[in-house]
Amino acid sequence: MGFRDLIQALLPQKKAGQENEAVLRSFRLQYTHFKDLLLSNAELGTIMAEIDEKLKGAALFGMNEIRALATRSVFHTMRMVTALNAISGDRYGTLPAMVEHINARISAILDSKPQPVITEYTFPLSAVNKGLVDVVGGKCANLGEMRNRANIPTPAGFAITTAAYEAFLRGEGLRDEILKQLREARADAPATVVAASEAIFRTINRVGVPEDVMRDILDAWDQSFADPVSTRAALRSSAIGEDGILSFSGQYRTILGVTRETLENAFREVLASLFSPRAITYRIHHGVSFEHCAMGMACIEMVDALASGIIFSRHPVNPLSDEMVLNAIWGLGAYAVDGIIEPDTWHVRPGPVPHIAMQHVADKRVRLVSDAAGKHEEAVPEALRTAPCLSTAQVLELAAIASRLEGHYHHPQDIEWALDRDGRIMILQSRPMRLAHAHHNGLATTAIEGAQLLIDQADIACAGIGSGQAVLAQNLDNLADFPEGGILIAPHSLPNYVLVMNRAQAIVTEAGSITGHMASLAREFDVPTILNARLATTKILDGQTLTVDAITGRVYAGVVPELMTFKSAQRFRIADSPVHAILRQVADQIVPLHLLDPKSPVFKPESCTTLHDVMRFVHELCYTEMFRISDRASDAGAVSCQLKAKLPIDLHLIDLGGGLRDVYGPYVFPEQVTSAPLAALLSGMLRPEVHVRGPRPIDVGGFLSVMTQHMLEPPTVQAQRFGERSYGIVSDTYLNFSSRVGYHYSVVDAYCGETVSKNYITFQFKGGAADEIRRERRVRCIALILSRLGFTTDVRGDMTQARFQKFSREETCERLDQLGRLLIVTRQMDMLMTSEAAVMAMADNFMAGDYH
Repeated sequence: MGFRDLIQALLPQKKAGQENEAVLRSFRLQYTHFKDLLLSNAELGTIMAEIDEKLKGAALFGMNEIRALATRSVFHTMRMVTALNAISGDRYGTLPAMVEHINARISAILDSKPQPVITEYTFPLSAVNKGLVDVVGGKCANLGEMRNRANIPTPAGFAITTAAYEAFLRGEGLRDEILKQLREARADAPATVVAASEAIFRTINRVGVPEDVMRDILDAWDQSFADPVSTRAALRSSAIGEDGILSFSGQYRTILGVTRETLENAFREVLASLFSPRAITYRIHHGVSFEHCAMGMACIEMVDALASGIIFSRHPVNPLSDEMVLNAIWGLGAYAVDGIIEPDTWHVRPGPVPHIAMQHVADKRVRLVSDAAGKHEEAVPEALRTAPCLSTAQVLELAAIASRLEGHYHHPQDIEWALDRDGRIMILQSRPMRLAHAHHNGLATTAIEGAQLLIDQADIACAGIGSGQAVLAQNLDNLADFPEGGILIAPHSLPNYVLVMNRAQAIVTEAGSITGHMASLAREFDVPTILNARLATTKILDGQTLTVDAITGRVYAGVVPELMTFKSAQRFRIADSPVHAILRQVADQIVPLHLLDPKSPVFKPESCTTLHDVMRFVHELCYTEMFRISDRASDAGAVSCQLKAKLPIDLHLIDLGGGLRDVYGPYVFPEQVTSAPLAALLSGMLRPEVHVRGPRPIDVGGFLSVMTQHMLEPPTVQAQRFGERSYGIVSDTYLNFSSRVGYHYSVVDAYCGETVSKNYITFQFKGGAADEIRRERRVRCIALILSRLGFTTDVRGDMTQARFQKFSREETCERLDQLGRLLIVTRQMDMLMTSEAAVMAMADNFMAGDYH
């Protein structure tokens, strides 16, 4: 047997074709689990943000919503745990038990507040208020609250309770049939969702509404309306949770022009909208079970609207303004809500003597009307096209109503209204305005005139105003002496910053996610916080006095008096109702984060006491487990194709789906790569400027060190190292790149998609051909370069590990491009590491674009 045959015998052999297919299926399955984990991580972050928002007390919700919210939280936490164990081979077997313990505590809290049991199928609106939210749904409860407790004019009508929904589902085995169909629906297979929805609709349409339910509904109709025969009404969905923690925006039906004769069909149609394809898919993705759904309805008399529109009790574009904004159009308000035609606009300045600060009358050519013929569009009479829809008195009356509603709910309101033919104003709906999100809708106002703007267009994690001296924190060591009232300025959001949240006036980071761990903590501590404040650590000087506007996403130099006035204004109250107290107890099992430092000995499954702890642990460990996939790639040669490119490595690619296109043979070329992270990495590796042209200067000592190390190693090791294959496992958004070249190896693991909170790069580099001192200098040089590029790094001996996470797709790709350059440049770097000065010089040169 020759030397080559001996070496070949010692190396792992390719598997048979059938085994290789099994390996590829395994990779794909693990990647599917990984994607599930990232999806639930993002969803759980969103849920915790929703809990924080609810605890502020601005929106109406009941126990059913808390139960649904808790169910979703446990669902996504357990899905993360299940996915991690599937990826790791059940390495974290104690985690499911920890989730069950937390879930048991949540259940005990919820069981102490039993669900309401009702038998009434209807309530007159005169008997409805926010206390019936679990019985009639949020939309209907809000309508009754306005009418009966805030004394706001609303249309006549009545509420249909969830008891009517339950009674309908009990008839003729309907519930069992719906459950059977829903079990066939899979969110990843739209055809199954559509088929289930159509089957449920057919079933509902052939089932009659129980006689006692229909009798009560018709009695309520007759008692609510002055002329029951000719009245036309709107039957509006008021599902449990609608317009609440989950918006279900556009999922459920409202039927206009309902008469006494068509009421039964309308009831079935609104109820059936719970099972539209969109609604089914929405609930599956958000972990909301069928058992947590129920449909209430509001049946209200249609206003024969001469004009209608919206009034905001605070300026929707500039939340620092004290002006209200009123929009109006002729006819029904849908054309104003949907932005189909330009409305008349008034700005009203409230006060002891409210007055109109601005008026704009638009040319309103068409209007939407509803009559016996149904809803349709018609031309506006010429005389009305450029006439204002409202008189001055009506504008001021609406402003007064808006002030009363804001005072009643203790939060700015977004209000829909209609003006009937007799000149009476009717309020159709009022919901809390989301001031902190105005900036994200592209509505940010212009910067404050005369103030020096440092940062603009940042994302708001916790709304508010903060002013103080900047404290630049490049690492956690800078936090030991954080001053009272300082403003933390950092490259990235880290949960460790909780250490200073009780002292900080505000937090500003260059990157991060509003649904991430630190953002959740900032809301818990109520610290004004903005994220993705580009170049903050460059533009802001340590010790500089700042004003942070975490309402429009800006940072100003110095103290801005206009913002200080807003800061000192009375904040909207935190509700203290029994329902809020229950939510606070449930939130204590979900939101707090105790596992802050992955390097701590207590960072383990047994230390998880909240769902956030579990989330943090799983999110941290999932990268390590996906990292291990590279160690299995070398056994999968027959399922890969070879990359043909001018690179000093033999790279073979395994496509999990969407990573390559039009590959029909054993080879693939760079232009066929559709994987976002691999394409970015290759763009850096293939840059001509990073490749050596001609002989490279070699330090003799470094060369001898490399040769000495080479001679001391066994020949089998040398044969394995030189010419060994490198592997890339790819999908459209994922890359695991394992490179073993010469005397070192490196692994890049990256996810690069549209969701910021999912994106990450992890990098590991180890080894080298030189002596131990030069190898350690090289990894310290690599770590220095990566830290300057925004990575967090950890160096141990001759190995460096780095991570870059929760940045945009563009920024993640740009760092992968830089990492590709670094992989090429560092191949022979150890021979140049002749002194400590060389470490800094090489890093400086790389950052300056001088790669040789």
